[in-house]
Amino acid sequence: MGGIFPRHQTGGVILRIVVLGGGRIGSAIVRDLAAEDDFSVLVVDLDPVRVERMTEFGADGVVADLSELSNVSKAVADADLVVGAVPGFMGYQTVERVLQEGRPIVDISFFPEDAFGLEGLAQEAGVCCLFDCGIAPGLSNLILGRMEEQLDETMSFHCLVGGLPVERTWPWEYKAPFSPGDVIQEYVKPARLRRDGVEITLPALSEVELVHFAGLGSLEAFNTDGLRSLLRTCKTPDMVEKTMRYPGHAVRMRILREAGFFSTEEIQAASGLVRPLDVTEALLFSAWQFEEGEPDLTVMRIVIEGKQDGKSLRHTYNLLDYYNPDTETSSMARTTGYTCTAMVNLIAKGLWTEPGLAPPEVVGRDADCFDAVLKHLEDRDVHVFQQVEGL
Repeated sequence: MGGIFPRHQTGGVILRIVVLGGGRIGSAIVRDLAAEDDFSVLVVDLDPVRVERMTEFGADGVVADLSELSNVSKAVADADLVVGAVPGFMGYQTVERVLQEGRPIVDISFFPEDAFGLEGLAQEAGVCCLFDCGIAPGLSNLILGRMEEQLDETMSFHCLVGGLPVERTWPWEYKAPFSPGDVIQEYVKPARLRRDGVEITLPALSEVELVHFAGLGSLEAFNTDGLRSLLRTCKTPDMVEKTMRYPGHAVRMRILREAGFFSTEEIQAASGLVRPLDVTEALLFSAWQFEEGEPDLTVMRIVIEGKQDGKSLRHTYNLLDYYNPDTETSSMARTTGYTCTAMVNLIAKGLWTEPGLAPPEVVGRDADCFDAVLKHLEDRDVHVFQQVEGL
């Protein structure tokens, strides 16, 4: 571990944390970690404006192109712990390089590759590698992991989650808290879920349902491919994750998809060969971009049914979080970033010491780790409310 636990336990020693990526989520992570007296934070990003802004929070900054893996190696050379917050398409190779350098990492890049391909490397390096450490995947996984450990039997896991602008503006009534390209992939990639113990695949944007939230109103939820590692690590026979938007969004996205606007195949236009997806992303980039200081919200509902002591129970977890004007931090950055910093603290404080690869649901099986993450979020006014009822 590069001496991380002995150094911290001796007292008075500052942990060196390197955050790779200073975007919307990365900046929230940096700001939160830099407020800790026990941490010294270095942020690395290609954008000098972002880096300069992070130094205002007490972090050090380096401008570097992290797509060049040699720069990743240089950045983490003296790190006790690394946080990966690069774009998804760079995530896997970045985590791989950090592990090759023998550094523990907590990652939120949500890369499309199979994270378990890194398992051998993490074990060989003898360091912790926690991945998918955001809100969903992330906090949602943590909750299922705890419930599978706590209940005698879990029957179903139903997760609904979404990030939205507070104000609904025509024509989209949506803005993206991260890259429009990553959002579009959610609408294109087939959704994997589990029913009656069998993994099945359905089209993204399918099985739309209306869900009501007190104080917010009705949202629509539709299938997306969000279960990821849960399909491998969890035994619950019925599992689904759905993305939520304001009503009407799914049909708009299905029209664009079926009409070819998300296609990566080149077509002949008057100006030459173009990929429809490139044009769509360019148009949506500005239309879906949040204005500076524009409020957003994050909403999540997780329903887990199971049995304990012979009784059938339903555990419901609700989260509704809003933009914080005091810190000018978006809700998606808060809920994703603070879940990540909670995971960082688990490693830094020695609550999680297992070397090797671990998704959040594995961490959540440990009651102390689960409680520490929820307390970390509560301390930052991110509240998760639990309700238990008999069936």
